[in-house]
This record gives sequence, structure tokens and C-alpha cells, in this order.
Amino acid sequence: MYLWRFSTGHLLCVLLGIALFLLYRNPSSPPASQSMAGEETPKSIYDFTVKDIRGNDVPLSNYNGKVVLIVNVASKCGLTQSNYKELNILYEKYKDQGFEILAFPSNQFWQEPGTNEKIQETACTMFKAEFPVFEKIDVNGKNAAPLYKFLKSEKGGILGDGIKWNYTKFLVNKEGKVVERYAPTLPPLKIEEDIQNLLGSS
Repeated sequence: MYLWRFSTGHLLCVLLGIALFLLYRNPSSPPASQSMAGEETPKSIYDFTVKDIRGNDVPLSNYNGKVVLIVNVASKCGLTQSNYKELNILYEKYKDQGFEILAFPSNQFWQEPGTNEKIQETACTMFKAEFPVFEKIDVNGKNAAPLYKFLKSEKGGILGDGIKWNYTKFLVNKEGKVVERYAPTLPPLKIEEDIQNLLGSS
């Protein structure tokens, strides 16, 4: 059968993704603090205001004209070390060319249990992140941050719109439009060519 063309590992990932998607259709997490900048239907990420790790409002219109990679992160995930390492490489290489990484911690997969203060300390000291890290949010369910509802509506996944795991990545162009979505297991450096292409666009 066609199914057996997949490796055991891929099959387990698919089954885990389905289980998590069903589980988080009705999460019990507290409401997210992100909001739309206006009441109209959002057309780009610039229509949203989010909170940084210290609770300060940050209009995403601040990133107008930049190529942005948005990632849901967690400090205790098996993908954490490799993702932070490669995200740091990308950020250092392209930040002066108009590239930004926006990291949104989430505990919906039980791997980011700490406070915002603890998350900031871990990201900055243990993983040496220099890119912005924002307030912990929900990425799925009725309490999902409005930004993430928008991202998912723009680019759904293979098994539906829901975020399946930590380190799902959304690439946004200079106009604030979502142009691509990448699976959690895709190493950030595999996105480098797509980033270069967007940075080189007028």
C-alpha cells in the first residue's frame, strides 16, 4: 500500500499531529493578549499589535518593509537546541539586510511551562537569542492569539490549519503577507534561500 512508503518516524509524526490537533480544539489556557490594531478584517501582520516578553505593546507595523520569520518556540522541546542555533545563524547573517525573527513561546505542547521572565532568561542566556521574544501565547483553539489565527488562515498545514508542534515557521514578505509555512521538523537553515529571495525582491 502507498502508506508504507513513509518511514515509521514520519508515520508517528503524522499520528501525533492528528492527536494534538484534536486535543487542542478545546484548550483550557488563559486568553491571549494579542489583538488587532483595528476592527476591520486583517490584511497583513501589520494589522496586529502584540505584547513583548515584558508586557509592552508592539505594533507589528514596526516591521513594515522587512522580511519576517514568525516561530512558536519552547525551551524544553527536542527541537529546541537545533532550532535556536540555526535561527541565531540566520538572524546574525541577515538582520542588517532587513530580516527579523519573531519568537512566540507557547506551552500548548507542554514544553514551555515557565513564566515570561524565565522564558526570557532561558532564551537570552542558554540559547543566546538576540531576536525579539514575545509574551507566551496560545497558538491553537478558541484562545489562540489573533495573530496566529491570521497566520493559520493564510497558510494551513497538511493536516489542517492547527499548529501541530513547536517551531512551526511562517515566512512573511516585506508587505506583511504570509508567503510560506514550514513544518516544525524543517531546520531553519533550509529556509535560507527563500529568505534571500524575499530580501532581494523590490
